[in-house]
Amino acid sequence: MSRKHAVLAISLWSTVASAFKLSLRYLTPLGLLFYASLTSLILFGVLYAREFSLRRENLRSAYLGLINPLTYYAVLFSAYDLLPAQEAQALNYTWPLMLVLLSIPFLGKRPNPKTISGLFLGFLGAIIVATKGDLTRLSFSDPFGVALGLGSAVIWASYWLLNLRDGRPLIEKMFWNFLFGFAYVSAVLLISGEFIVPPLEGLIGAVYVGLFEMGITFLLWYRAVESDMAFASNLAYLVPFMSLFFISLLVGERIAPATVLGLAMIVGGIILGRGW
Repeated sequence: MSRKHAVLAISLWSTVASAFKLSLRYLTPLGLLFYASLTSLILFGVLYAREFSLRRENLRSAYLGLINPLTYYAVLFSAYDLLPAQEAQALNYTWPLMLVLLSIPFLGKRPNPKTISGLFLGFLGAIIVATKGDLTRLSFSDPFGVALGLGSAVIWASYWLLNLRDGRPLIEKMFWNFLFGFAYVSAVLLISGEFIVPPLEGLIGAVYVGLFEMGITFLLWYRAVESDMAFASNLAYLVPFMSLFFISLLVGERIAPATVLGLAMIVGGIILGRGW
């Protein structure tokens, strides 16, 4: 059953890049974040209702919710709003490389030659994606969008490191993170004056993102990892490539050869640099 959870989680995550891009046709990045995080909050609230408790440890979510969902998804959705979906998802997928870099100062790890080679290969792949393969001029179609895509990877890697010290049960942690996070998102949206009631297509997309990017898929994934980490971890490398198929099919983007090459280098760099 654990392998079925992993396959289902990977399949769902492979569709969310398309869901981001399609939903952003009807919503601003903050608007998408508002309705998606509300959906996740309701989901985790229902799951957590029987075990609801107030304890000091949940105050950690006051700052974790500021990072995720607010900052991470605001940056990520903004990257998708500015860039083709294929580029945004490839740049965001550099987060394991960012995690390796951040582990050096924060966890005191020392990279070996294999890890350094993996970082070089992965980040070279990111440059190939961002420049559409034109390394001679290093010309970016949208430098700010590229910065947001890579920035989202840094934010997610930082959030992952902070979660290492958070021993709360997953559902409890996610409920409180989204409770605080949704409050922050609501405040920012009201202050910015961007609040709108979206058309049905945008609302359906946001609910889909809330359920299958932020919510149910995390539960499936953690159950799969707890039962068979090796299988789940290896299967996860398929996500960005499966995402390209859905981006082509649903969003209608023509997948550039440079995206495929760069993404393969990013994944290769992650594999080469792991286990250090």
